[in-house]
Amino acid sequence: MSPDLQPGYRFEWSYTVPARATVPQLYHDTDFCRDMPDVLATGYMVGMMELACVHGIMPFTDWPREQSVGTMVHFSHFAPTPPGMTLVIKGEVLEVAGRRVLFRVEAWDGVDRICEGTHERHVIDPARFNARVAAKVATGAGTGGGAA
Repeated sequence: MSPDLQPGYRFEWSYTVPARATVPQLYHDTDFCRDMPDVLATGYMVGMMELACVHGIMPFTDWPREQSVGTMVHFSHFAPTPPGMTLVIKGEVLEVAGRRVLFRVEAWDGVDRICEGTHERHVIDPARFNARVAAKVATGAGTGGGAA
């Protein structure tokens, strides 16, 4: 990660909400969700907030040999957004500590401010990260076992 990434760096990213991002579409396999309002699901919105941060710091990483993973989200979702509206997500780097980056992020849908909060990411070496994941799978972690 480039040492040029510093607190105060601001970025912006836009994303048009697809129909698949609404509660009934995203959770189509859950009966009671199919009857819920056809608006942007909070879980999907969180993902868009994360992707805005990924996109924001990409110029400071050696992509794709350096990537980042989300390690903390703290967002409030204020207003519904129907599919077809475009989110404008604005972020600011609050802190850089080694490979950890803390962001403040807000989103608007053209009518309302729909979200604000903080997000933390850690810059990783994807080859090392993927090797750790593969080792975890090899231990049988994906078989339903685990700590009680």
